[in-house]
Amino acid sequence: MSSFEKPQIIAHIQKNLNYTVFDCKWVPCSAKFVTMGNFARGTGVIQLYEIQHGELKLLREIEKAKPIKCGTFGATSLQQRYLATGDFGGNLHIWNLEAPETPVYSVKGHKEIINTIDGVGGLGIGEGAPEIVTGSRDGTVKVWDPRQKDDPVANMEPVQGENKRDCWTVAFGNAYNQEERVVCAGYDNGDIKLFDLRSMSLRWETNIKNGVCSVEFDRKDISMNKLVATSLEGKFHVFDMRTQHPTKGFASVSEKAHKSTVWQVRHLPQNRELFLTAGGAGGLHLWKYEYPVHRSKKDSEGVEMGVAGSVSLLQNVTLSTQPISSLDWSPDKRGLCVCSSFDQMVRVLIVTKLHKM
Repeated sequence: MSSFEKPQIIAHIQKNLNYTVFDCKWVPCSAKFVTMGNFARGTGVIQLYEIQHGELKLLREIEKAKPIKCGTFGATSLQQRYLATGDFGGNLHIWNLEAPETPVYSVKGHKEIINTIDGVGGLGIGEGAPEIVTGSRDGTVKVWDPRQKDDPVANMEPVQGENKRDCWTVAFGNAYNQEERVVCAGYDNGDIKLFDLRSMSLRWETNIKNGVCSVEFDRKDISMNKLVATSLEGKFHVFDMRTQHPTKGFASVSEKAHKSTVWQVRHLPQNRELFLTAGGAGGLHLWKYEYPVHRSKKDSEGVEMGVAGSVSLLQNVTLSTQPISSLDWSPDKRGLCVCSSFDQMVRVLIVTKLHKM
């Protein structure tokens, strides 16, 4: 592919902020996004920005008692567009950004910081009830139904006597009908666990030898297809989730992506074979997954097993000297992306020529 045909990653707008940003998310059906983080004085902050004439306009700033680590719109309706957040105190809150003084839902979800959050069943994505999943330093992964107060609908925690591991990342998947739904969780010791919420059981687990920073299914609302997991040592793994072998599990391919930690992975909403990874040295890499000719084969005993595809690097760019802490594609405009980094910057990026991939 010539350099003229390759996608380009262009920093469209960048803005210095006066706090540490941990997460940023597009507000669905809008040119707005939210940033979440903490001020130096130890309080939490949510800011709402809108892109106007090539510049960022701050529409609202909300200060809260505890630093805010993560957020999602995944369990809200397109009409309400409520933001669910996890904070350093272990609290799960849901906010109406139009009236953010008090949360519309609040629960002390975990004993320690909520590191990670995901939502499904809202925004028209994923069948079934709206649900939120949170993962915490306390070692537990909990699923919440915002219509049900106080208690989680599922709680995945270490069994008696098992060491608790810091959960760094969670993701919903397989929500293709009213009954099916899974949660994938990644932990600081390299464990990846796949929980089946229909049977309330551990469906699969593996270990990738390094702390798992980010996991994401290529789509939440289809029968499981692919899962990407990124790690501390600069590698990511792509698992083909269509065929599960009874002993070998899911087939996978791994790639050394960055010279440092791969903090995030995000699939392009309009094309599930393209995904961005964000690195600890301030770099973004755009990848394309190619399927093999046959996605499954029979082993020596005639049992179906998966066959992994391959990944190719389409483009990479260095945006910052500091790690890129969060990344989110616009669900509405192909190639529009927002990311935050630990140099207290938020950047709006445009990735061109994606329709040709």
